[in-house]
Amino acid sequence: IMKKHIVSALSMALCLGLTAGSAVTVFADDTKTIDSLKIAFSPYADSDTITTATEPLEDLLKETLLTKGYDVENVDMTVGTSYTAVGQALSAGSADIGFISGGNYVLFSDDCDVLLTALRYAINKDSDDPKDWNDGTIEENTDEMSTYYRSIILAGPSEKGQALLEKVNNGEELTWDDLNDATWAVMGPTSASGYIYPSLWLNEKYGKGSDLANAVESDSYTTSLARLASGQADVMVSYGHIRTKYAPEWQETFGGTDEMVNQTGVIGVTDKIYNDMIAYSKTSDVMQDEDFRQALGDSFIEIANTDEGKDIISVFSQVGYEWGDDANYDGEREAQELLKSME
Repeated sequence: IMKKHIVSALSMALCLGLTAGSAVTVFADDTKTIDSLKIAFSPYADSDTITTATEPLEDLLKETLLTKGYDVENVDMTVGTSYTAVGQALSAGSADIGFISGGNYVLFSDDCDVLLTALRYAINKDSDDPKDWNDGTIEENTDEMSTYYRSIILAGPSEKGQALLEKVNNGEELTWDDLNDATWAVMGPTSASGYIYPSLWLNEKYGKGSDLANAVESDSYTTSLARLASGQADVMVSYGHIRTKYAPEWQETFGGTDEMVNQTGVIGVTDKIYNDMIAYSKTSDVMQDEDFRQALGDSFIEIANTDEGKDIISVFSQVGYEWGDDANYDGEREAQELLKSME
């Protein structure tokens, strides 16, 4: 009788596929049970806003993953107290996946990896050559999704700004003295498009980093625009779609004396700045399963293609996801190294 019970118990264990100490339980129908999936969100908005917006994600993820053979019993979602805190959680394995920026990712990439890169709507200009941006039209949003954006150096209506713009549009190379004589409106040193990538651009072209004689830090891009429009600044640096967003307000709000397209022009374009991402922890037991990572990534991509999913991820200013690649964030690594060298 004892022998029969032992055999029966062993048969049941084999049938259920229970594995001691494993984060994943496999059942006879090939459905795998995962006790918990821990997701950490960077504080793109206040905690209450993100918590409310992402609440439906729990059921959507469970339902979608179940169709792929994974029964997730609990989806635990938290909002980090800071961007760094989310990176630390991924590093420690206390979060399985995290919604983080590229800059934050490279600080912790020894212990986490890219799962998906976020998508945003692209604009209709993406050339490395600034002349191509100066065709007399303001940049427009498209229906195309992009994994990156660019920073631009935008010349304003001042005499110096227009002289720089004329030189660029004539196909002439700007010199370091040309740029160093100009007054620049820049953002703080942690801003990717308002400081870091323009510094990389200067370093690559002139070997000068951010050694500008006349750089004035702004507290916002709107402050930079006001300085540009008034002639207090000859050039400003910003994300590439700044004119798409603010051209309607150029005269009334910022004090321009003509339409923005007539008073401004691009004199420099940086390398690609890759969007934020969903990263996974290399120290998480759950994320060791490559098949589960595939299923999870597929699930987020599918959810983001639904109306409900788009509503959820709009809180992060994201419109979809694409499979990520660590190499795409090498520019961020260069940026971090540059920042260190400037300390």
